Amino acid sequence: QVQLVESGGGLVQPGGSLSLSCAATGSIFMFNTMGWYRQAPGKARELVAGITRAASPEYADSVKGRFTISRDNSKNMVYLQMNSLKPEDTAVYYCNLYQAGYNYWGQGTQVTVSS
Repeated sequence: QVQLVESGGGLVQPGGSLSLSCAATGSIFMFNTMGWYRQAPGKARELVAGITRAASPEYADSVKGRFTISRDNSKNMVYLQMNSLKPEDTAVYYCNLYQAGYNYWGQGTQVTVSS
């Protein structure tokens, strides 16, 4: 079993920055992908950014150039640095780990971008 615990998030003004962290514990395999998804009210959950164990990142077009994903394999942690935040970035952000055909999810953390 895998457990994911997120931290970070909160309220920030447009143009501001926030960082999210996620710690994975349990049966973590050698090969996996970690990432961040988000879900805004009334919308489907969408991929924000993902990163393989070899540190190859991918981003949603809407966040390219503003968000940076990174991971620390020694600590089984993944991070999301969010800059130049916009009101449309407001959502619940979920940490994700994909391995051996299974998706694992954190409990979610709220990010609100508002003046």
